[in-house]
Amino acid sequence: MKRTTLLKKIINLTNLRGQLDSPDTIHATIEKEVIFKGTNLWILMCAIIVASIGLNMNSTAVIIGAMLISPLMGPINGMGYSIATYNFPLFRKAAKNLSFAVAASLIASTLYFSISPVSTAHSELLARTSPTIYDVLIALFGGMAGIVAISSKLKGNVIPGVAIATALMPPLCTAGYGLATAQFAYFFGALYLFTINAVFIALSSVAVSQMLRFPIRTIVDEASRSRVNHWITVVILVTVVPSIYFGYGLVQKDRFTDNAAKFARNVSVVEGAYLLKSDVDARAESITLVYGGSSLSDKHKDFIRQRARDFDLTDAELVFQQGFSFDDVNVRVSEVNTLKAEINRLSLIVRAKEKELETISNKPMIGRQLLSELRAIYPQVVSCAYSDTVEFESSSEDPKNIAVVVLKVKGKPLKLIDKNKINQWLKLRLATDLIKIHYEN
Repeated sequence: MKRTTLLKKIINLTNLRGQLDSPDTIHATIEKEVIFKGTNLWILMCAIIVASIGLNMNSTAVIIGAMLISPLMGPINGMGYSIATYNFPLFRKAAKNLSFAVAASLIASTLYFSISPVSTAHSELLARTSPTIYDVLIALFGGMAGIVAISSKLKGNVIPGVAIATALMPPLCTAGYGLATAQFAYFFGALYLFTINAVFIALSSVAVSQMLRFPIRTIVDEASRSRVNHWITVVILVTVVPSIYFGYGLVQKDRFTDNAAKFARNVSVVEGAYLLKSDVDARAESITLVYGGSSLSDKHKDFIRQRARDFDLTDAELVFQQGFSFDDVNVRVSEVNTLKAEINRLSLIVRAKEKELETISNKPMIGRQLLSELRAIYPQVVSCAYSDTVEFESSSEDPKNIAVVVLKVKGKPLKLIDKNKINQWLKLRLATDLIKIHYEN
């Protein structure tokens, strides 16, 4: 008894029929939202521009705004509802209006991105170029929530939420970006994402409409019903199979990224080498490892490659880069010491040259110094001339550097003994034996 009561409570809680709107009201609502003219057309144009600007500027808030005001849900729900009720005139009308909306969105977004000065593909654009099975699930349950809300008397704010979740407008604008920049991978990827969203929102509408047993307003034979069901199956398969493939690829990339992160933590220190940074490219299955400290030898690199196999990264490409290295520091220290020694050597040479230049510049004043020192002992010496010169001899090819001193004596001539003393003194004073002295009276 308790189980029966609990089951009845669960059925009562999940029952939709108690809050269903009248079939005529639901039909009128769906039929009205299918048409693109007047208000819906202007809202569509505004949504296209807003979404394009948001994608161009990588602004999530602006993109959400475009999703909220986009009226694309109307014809898609109309297609699903018309299939479920076998209302083929309504289906054709909904398909025609959806095609018009898609074409208008592509043209407008292509024109916008053609004239926009910003052409970089930001993350919001790239996120809409690789659809997966998860997008199928989002569209399926989002569309289901949408048609349930339309059918209920208590619509609330479900429709705007479904518009955000299923994101119909941004993929169309991304496809326009792909056309404007001739990046057809973006175009087809985004268009496929839009197709997934549209198809599974419509299929959700079909499922919920049939579950709620909306009245069939036309006479349909069994063959037509069978043909419709057949085409529904074909569309589901054509749409889902590629998304499963892309979803598998996404799972593999996530697994590779996770394994690469664990691997990087495991090889963060290898024989004095420290992992400074690791970059993972899941698409190319490549891991770049930047080490600092000691330089990695071939033995160390082989060890790291062996560790990669333990993390299911056998086929991963490992790229080793050397950052800050102690070996480089030692080389730099050696180079600095060599440079210092060379600087000291050149400084000594410069000082010697400076001293030599100073001596050369002071030589004309040597005669005055000699005169001053000689007059202290020999006052009769009244002038002194000094010069360095070169003497050439016929018996030798090598010239000699000699000092020439000319002394002028006034008054009493110098004696020979005094001249010898002066000669010896000058040799000591000038630090040379090669000297010639001339006396003038």
